[in-house]
Amino acid sequence: MRFDAATALAAALMLAGVINLLPLIGVLGQQQLQTLYSLPFDDASLRVLMRHRAVLFGLLGVALIVSAFVPGWRLPLALLGLASMVSFIVLAYLEGGGNAAIRRVVRADLIASLPLAAALLWGLR
Repeated sequence: MRFDAATALAAALMLAGVINLLPLIGVLGQQQLQTLYSLPFDDASLRVLMRHRAVLFGLLGVALIVSAFVPGWRLPLALLGLASMVSFIVLAYLEGGGNAAIRRVVRADLIASLPLAAALLWGLR
């Protein structure tokens, strides 16, 4: 098997997809949200917003994984995934880092963003 920029990007998309699927468990309700973020979710409106966020991350995760197998989807989905993860990292930094659960999400987003960015740059050269 040849390891080239396209293969690297497909692998990075798979990793990013799996990481973006992890919050999907939050759609199940309050307890799962509390486990994910170590925050109380006593307000019903906040639970609706966070459960919807979980659905959106599930959709993004599936799209990232599918794009690993559909070459025409790779660039747009890689850019979308990278924008999503980098924006979370920046927002967490601007807000002072957050609690331990938020810092864990930042680390996961870094773990997924770095190979994705590297594969994109490799493909541009």
